[in-house]
Amino acid sequence: MITHNLGYPRIGAKRELKRACEQYWSGKIDISVLLEEGKRLRREHWLLQKEKGIDLIPTNDFSFYDQVLDMSYTLGAVPKRFSNVFLEESQPLDLYFAMARGYQKNGFDITAMEMTKWFDTNYHYIVPEFYKDQQFKLNAIKVVDELKEAKSLNLEAKPVLIGPITYLLLGKEKEEGFNRLDLINRLLPIYVELLSLLEAEGAEWIQLDEPFLVTNLSEKEKEVYIEVYNALAKRFPTLKIMLATYFEGLHENTSWVAQLPVHALHVDLVRGKKQLNELLSAIPEKLQLSLGLVDGRNIWKNNFEQSLSIIEKAIGTIGSDRISIAPSCSLLHTPFDLDNETDEATLPSEVKNWMAFAKQKIEELSLLAELARENPSEKAKNAFEANKFAMKSKLTSRLIHDKKVENAVKEITIDHAKRNNPFNIRQALQHGSLKLPLFPTTTIGSFPQTKEVRLLRSQLKKGGITANAYETAIKSEIQKAISWQEQIGLDVLVHGEFERNDMVEYFGEQLNGFAFTKFGWVQSYGSRAVKPPIIYGDVDRIDPMTVAWTEYAQTLTDLPVKGMLTGPVTILQWSFVRNDQSREETTNQIALAIRKEVQDLELAGIKVIQIDEPAIREGLPLRKEAWKNYLDWAIRAFRISASAVNDETQIHTHMCYSEFNDIIESIAAMDADVITIETSRSQMELLDAFVDFKYPNEIGPGVYDIHSPRVPSEKEMEALLEKAALLIPIRNLWVNPDCGLKTRGWKETDKALVKMVNAAKALREKYQVEA
Repeated sequence: MITHNLGYPRIGAKRELKRACEQYWSGKIDISVLLEEGKRLRREHWLLQKEKGIDLIPTNDFSFYDQVLDMSYTLGAVPKRFSNVFLEESQPLDLYFAMARGYQKNGFDITAMEMTKWFDTNYHYIVPEFYKDQQFKLNAIKVVDELKEAKSLNLEAKPVLIGPITYLLLGKEKEEGFNRLDLINRLLPIYVELLSLLEAEGAEWIQLDEPFLVTNLSEKEKEVYIEVYNALAKRFPTLKIMLATYFEGLHENTSWVAQLPVHALHVDLVRGKKQLNELLSAIPEKLQLSLGLVDGRNIWKNNFEQSLSIIEKAIGTIGSDRISIAPSCSLLHTPFDLDNETDEATLPSEVKNWMAFAKQKIEELSLLAELARENPSEKAKNAFEANKFAMKSKLTSRLIHDKKVENAVKEITIDHAKRNNPFNIRQALQHGSLKLPLFPTTTIGSFPQTKEVRLLRSQLKKGGITANAYETAIKSEIQKAISWQEQIGLDVLVHGEFERNDMVEYFGEQLNGFAFTKFGWVQSYGSRAVKPPIIYGDVDRIDPMTVAWTEYAQTLTDLPVKGMLTGPVTILQWSFVRNDQSREETTNQIALAIRKEVQDLELAGIKVIQIDEPAIREGLPLRKEAWKNYLDWAIRAFRISASAVNDETQIHTHMCYSEFNDIIESIAAMDADVITIETSRSQMELLDAFVDFKYPNEIGPGVYDIHSPRVPSEKEMEALLEKAALLIPIRNLWVNPDCGLKTRGWKETDKALVKMVNAAKALREKYQVEA
């Protein structure tokens, strides 16, 4: 039995890759320094895995931005708008970064590729673009060079590639008249060429990630899978292909996937626990089975007793020589090293003893392999006893349970999730109260967080400034933001969120049942990393969390200021969540806490309250048969948080980088008065779902992409708004950016928002007669 890993966090223990990329983008370091830092991190992570006892170590899991973007670049799937600008002699990474971030230099103005969520995670990938005449051309330098690097360190290396069918399914057709799967005949020869190069460099194993195998597949998709893997087996009879699935079980795909001519099949036994029995009965004689036992998406310790029982069952059925063990999926989704967490105030030692980060998870794998042998070492035996103690202490800990909270959830009724009157009545009252113009302008909430603002929070935590001094400084930032918003002509203002570190962490810090880390960073997209809170116990709100800041901002202006909150499902999705009760139960606890905050904001005179839920779509189960149950409790939780207000109080919500077509009825059922969504990267394509459904409430389709430093022109924003105005009643249209502006600079923010306001004014003038 061997141990292997599917992928490792690439940003570094202290986010070294983030800093290196951002320094390169800002011109502070040259390309050689960035490349050297990437090489150093790869070497460090590979040797760490070897030291901890991993037998087969992944390569090509490292990325300077995103693994799907890497695959597009490797396969030559570069949109023409970039390849026409970046000539062959250009620095390859500049083209690569432009595809992700857009390009606005040397007289060029090129929009970035679309970005969306990686299955049901909070990781964002760059969406491949496909055209009828799509051609592929191999650029294998990265993949091959990283294999050479690993082999030079005497590592047993396993190159990791996104499988060809999953790669196509992750993308989008950018013109009508073809299906992206029809491109497989052009794509497959490129994969053959790539695998040939890897085989020639001495690769014994290749990991092909095909997570779409755990979804509901069409007959055509099944046929393509079978044809492609038969073709690869025929072409590479000795190359060992490991077909990796994760995030769910195979379900009805089990029997035919088990018959695909690959050497090993990896399955997720954390999220697909029930698939083992069927797999063991369906698996053909020579196929090896990789058991994904250690949770690659959460931070709780593995239960050794449970995992060993699974290993023993598998060995008893097919033999230890056909079994390998691994994390359930890539460890990309977990923080780097728990040993770096030493602050008892934010992460109590009792809670820490229940946890494992990426480094600890590979240690767990090695220990499980040792414990499964006939004569495990004393060290392994001691680790087993310590693991049993941790599991028992978690079951009995007084930190976890709060009867008051549990009873409050039991007392939730249907009335908790109902507004007083339907939207058409509320809309008339809100228009009369707020007196907003056509195409009202607003932002999503956050403004740029400068070094000075971040330093204020750091000084407060370290005791370098008093609470009074901190409050005075933050109020000064709010005052400047309110004055600036009035000056540029925004209609509904925000206080800027200068006091907030992160839209989930900020709330978690003020709620019972949460713990925090100092270095628990995980990659969200590109150089953007988040530090998810840890929900370990029952959640409750004791004191107001946002009211004082929002109330102060409202005293500075006669224009409405939005109260800014994060919704219960997003707090759940963007945290590491306790695994000892249902996610529904935990979400209901959070919803009741947010409900208290909404009520207090209204009492403080705040007439517009935004409850962000960008993770509603992200949390959708991968299996369609599970959608209804999830959407029922997720939408109900939002409504519980939002419904305790008067009809005149306008409730907003925000969602970004999501496909809405298949859940639009549930989005409407949220019954938010206004929804703001990302649409600029897709050129308003995402708005189609709202149009086809005849979405009844007000909507703000984002008119520029805040995840790119590119500032669009006024005319470009006007064109997007014109397109939206053809689809949505103009009295229901808002004007806003795609998302919050926290990660942008003030200079570009000012430019973009001035242009946005001017675009809205131009449309007001044009459509005033129609109103």
